[in-house]
Amino acid sequence: MEIRPLLHTHCVACHDDQKRTSGLSLESREGILRGGNRGPAVVPGQPDHSRLIQAVQYTSDPKMPPTGKLKDEQIVALKRWVTLGLPWPDANALQRQKAAASNHWSFRPPVRYSEPKVRLATWVRNPIDGFVLARLEKEGLKPSPEADKVTLVRRLYLDLLGLPPSPSEVDQFLADKNSEAYERLVERLLASPHYGERWGRHWLDVARYADTNGFGFDNPRVMWRYRDWVIQALNRDMPFDQFVIEQLAGDLLPNATVDQKVATGFHRNTMINEEGGVDQEQYRVEAVFDRVKTTGAVFLGLTI
Repeated sequence: MEIRPLLHTHCVACHDDQKRTSGLSLESREGILRGGNRGPAVVPGQPDHSRLIQAVQYTSDPKMPPTGKLKDEQIVALKRWVTLGLPWPDANALQRQKAAASNHWSFRPPVRYSEPKVRLATWVRNPIDGFVLARLEKEGLKPSPEADKVTLVRRLYLDLLGLPPSPSEVDQFLADKNSEAYERLVERLLASPHYGERWGRHWLDVARYADTNGFGFDNPRVMWRYRDWVIQALNRDMPFDQFVIEQLAGDLLPNATVDQKVATGFHRNTMINEEGGVDQEQYRVEAVFDRVKTTGAVFLGLTI
């Protein structure tokens, strides 16, 4: 078991280099050895004489972490670590880890690239084609032949509406000899109310939407207004920034409309356990935790 993540999860919130509760920082080996107001937190090689071990074992005051005792295997790992003399990665290794993490592609600002030069330029119909073709050529590959119209119409209907076209809809597309028949079909399907139903499902999944409370009883609840708001937002082509703002804080906007208040149903999709009754304070804590976790995962792609 790694020690630094354990300390970071359970201890560093109060004992980092900034807060130093009781004068103690657990962010570095030096800080641990230096200790705080009560002296060194650890005596290397002597877990039974180390205040940190006594605190996590709940054998002396203060008992840490105050929110609840660590698991037995976590305490065993800490004692083994102290017995080994507090092995700790060197500062350069930590800096390299931080640099590598911060350089992850998801943390880099978007960059607008120039369209690449390609050999088969006649194949390119839009800027995205150019990037796809450039990679194909780099790998020594060629584009697949263009799909026939029956395949194209099926792809469009399945992608945009989630259902295959009817025979008459296929015939209608095949009969359209206009050079922009494909583009016109795209626009028509995007204008369909079923488009929002199809693509709204993806958002409703990450927003943990359900028509019932979950758990054993799984009783129905009235959340369909939020579901309909998501569908209508997609069908109205609402800008994404507004889509986010109204869900996170629609009720706080100046002169908030009923629709904007409904959008905050995003926060009310928490599961409710009704078995044996509902403890209001417990539910409040669980709902807040779920809201924070979901907001971080949905909008940041990260847990909090």
